[in-house]
Amino acid sequence: NNSTKSRAGYKKKFDSLGLDIPAEAIFSSSFAAAAYLELTKFKESGKKVYVIGEVGIGEELDLIDVPWFGGPDDKGKEPDMGPGGKLEVDEDVGAVIVGFDRNINYYKIQYAQLCINENEGCEFIATNCDAVTHLTDAQEWAGNGSMVGAIKGCTGQEPTVVGKPSPLMVDYLEEKLSLDKSRICMVGDRLDTDVLFGTDNGLRTLLVLSGVTTEEKLLSPENTITPDYYADSINDFFMDAKVGAEKAA
Repeated sequence: NNSTKSRAGYKKKFDSLGLDIPAEAIFSSSFAAAAYLELTKFKESGKKVYVIGEVGIGEELDLIDVPWFGGPDDKGKEPDMGPGGKLEVDEDVGAVIVGFDRNINYYKIQYAQLCINENEGCEFIATNCDAVTHLTDAQEWAGNGSMVGAIKGCTGQEPTVVGKPSPLMVDYLEEKLSLDKSRICMVGDRLDTDVLFGTDNGLRTLLVLSGVTTEEKLLSPENTITPDYYADSINDFFMDAKVGAEKAA
């Protein structure tokens, strides 16, 4: 669900770890946003995209030749809020994509809300709605849900979510690669995105406890999302993944 990198960006990370993973085998939420626009034939509209986010989204949009602006280029910008001040927006913006942005500011929020509220038919697209994320090992940090929430609050609109747990990515994989969903296992550390993505879309699920979800939270009577299997970490993937949480409880 991390949209800050494109597939090429993630490939560099895999390369640094000694893993030979082709970019075409990587599916990030930045790619999901571009895939959604491709599936809906957005390019044929001749419209542009305004981006709240980091480099990953723009790099993926470049690959499908969809014009965009904003993103890192709007870092540090401030709207004119003096007497008579107003922010002019491009009337050709037909979609606003909101991804995780460590440089979110009032200019970006205002630009996005004007596009969505004033440009007829402008789509509001979110890469994900994660409440928190892990930027450091010391604490949880506000996730993309906080940025999406800001735009929801000033537009009254619900976004089209393209990342987990939305079915878009698995539908895309099934169509493009002719994959059998019953043979896919979704591995992740979040119940409300990773595991829910799997259970909602007919996949097997493996929860790893090395991220945001603790075993206590998983086995709590208040938890309603149950993976097929869970393990302490990805290191156990080929070892003894524990039986489904429901049985283990």
